[in-house]
Amino acid sequence: MTESFDADWLELREPHDARARSIALALRLSAALPARPRLLDLGAGTGSLFRWLAPILNRPQAWTLVDADVTLIEFAFDTIADRAVSVGFEVSAPNKRTLLVHTPSGAWRVEGLVRDLHDAPEGLPLDRADAVVCTALCDIVSRPWVAAMASGLDLPFYSALNVVGDARFLPPHPADGAIARGFRRDQRRDKGFGGPALGPDAVRAMAAAFRAEGFEVATAPSPWRIGAAETRMLTDLASGHASAALQNTPRGRATVQGWATVRTAQARRGRLRALVGHADLLALPAAGAR
Repeated sequence: MTESFDADWLELREPHDARARSIALALRLSAALPARPRLLDLGAGTGSLFRWLAPILNRPQAWTLVDADVTLIEFAFDTIADRAVSVGFEVSAPNKRTLLVHTPSGAWRVEGLVRDLHDAPEGLPLDRADAVVCTALCDIVSRPWVAAMASGLDLPFYSALNVVGDARFLPPHPADGAIARGFRRDQRRDKGFGGPALGPDAVRAMAAAFRAEGFEVATAPSPWRIGAAETRMLTDLASGHASAALQNTPRGRATVQGWATVRTAQARRGRLRALVGHADLLALPAAGAR
């Protein structure tokens, strides 16, 4: 079973993701797509990529949200509908599997597909897609998974918010190095995709794999910059780093717990900031490949 994520965490990170993703790379993807694009969103979670990218595409479009967790897909449908109504769009549901968001630029069609992505791209409806997209997925997959995806696609592939391994909390703390080492070890453990996770090597691995298959590859930085006023995000981020470090540095329990206590107190007093490096990647097939 592949790794899954909590809806509360996905909701918490959504505005940070939205600020961080490269608009320039998204516009390049948009320019490469047909007039009515069909997008396959892998590991779609609560649908945050749809909510960010659909307005950038700004034309009739169809999305298939793919996730192993049916409750996340259901949550995504509810959230998409609520957000659409909140900005004045009409929403309809012609059947139990389909949501239509009616916008001035045309209808945005959303469907869900419950699927474990362990063997992707096998089992995916690639014949009904014009692009494969994802957010915060490819740093938890393995090198063989990326190689299989690159060799199995003749479509644009867009992967946003891949960690690059330079998370920093400010101000500095003497235990930052120990926490970072433990966290990096956790990033590389097997997360259910057929081998050790790529972690901060994800962008390099994807770029090499897709270029080897003849794709044109572009990347762009997409860092989280989390300010001192964002207390909940900072406390959750510090807690997550501490938990991961604790699993991988059991002999350093006191050090990790001390670091977590200090960082939580700093966050609550408005004295903590964080920078978490990510990068986006877009791979476009050679002209005439389809």
